[in-house]
Amino acid sequence: MNFVQISIDWFSQPEHWTGPSGVPVRLAEHAGYSGLALFLAALIAVPVGLVTGHTGRGGFTAASAANFARALPTMGVLFLVVLLAGIGLVPVMVALVALAVPPILVNTYEGVRGVEPRLRDAAVGMGMRGWEVLFRLELPVALPLVLLGVRTAAIQVVSTATIAAYVGIGGLGRFIVDGQARREFDMVIAGSILVVALAMVVIAASAIARRTLVAPGLRVRQPSGT
Repeated sequence: MNFVQISIDWFSQPEHWTGPSGVPVRLAEHAGYSGLALFLAALIAVPVGLVTGHTGRGGFTAASAANFARALPTMGVLFLVVLLAGIGLVPVMVALVALAVPPILVNTYEGVRGVEPRLRDAAVGMGMRGWEVLFRLELPVALPLVLLGVRTAAIQVVSTATIAAYVGIGGLGRFIVDGQARREFDMVIAGSILVVALAMVVIAASAIARRTLVAPGLRVRQPSGT
């Protein structure tokens, strides 16, 4: 029996689609944890990236802190917070937010700092104040890089939200953890497929968001990376 047949057989069984342990419930849990973590990360990283990029103050410190957070092992953060705060949603959110903040923060900062000085000078010459320069010039120009950071963070969060299963709050990681414990490898494969499929949905949604939110003239601006 090959990989494809194993996957088809598992997904074709009705009991895997119903009840509190069914695919729809686990998928909703996984998407919910991922969405909440990404929202909290954006709430922290975007304002910090905008302010430090606009003023040029604190950018090195913020970027260094973000790079330090990148080096933290997600599972290590999870179990450390479990020891401090107990089992529940909090450890998962702390670990996922710590994972998502760096790419959003660094890309937002780099996007704003990358705006050409002559454009800022022209905006100031037209009488724009500081906040107007930020929101009417720098943010729109930086938007492709900001969205790239959000996309990178979203993919990482969706792929890593399987850790929720380790603290007993469900998600698609439940299939992987339970499958390993029971040696039911068809369940492990199914859980992995669902995580990959959700990540592909995130990539597609990011492409739509970029096409919708970014001005046509700025879409040709190739992001330099995360």
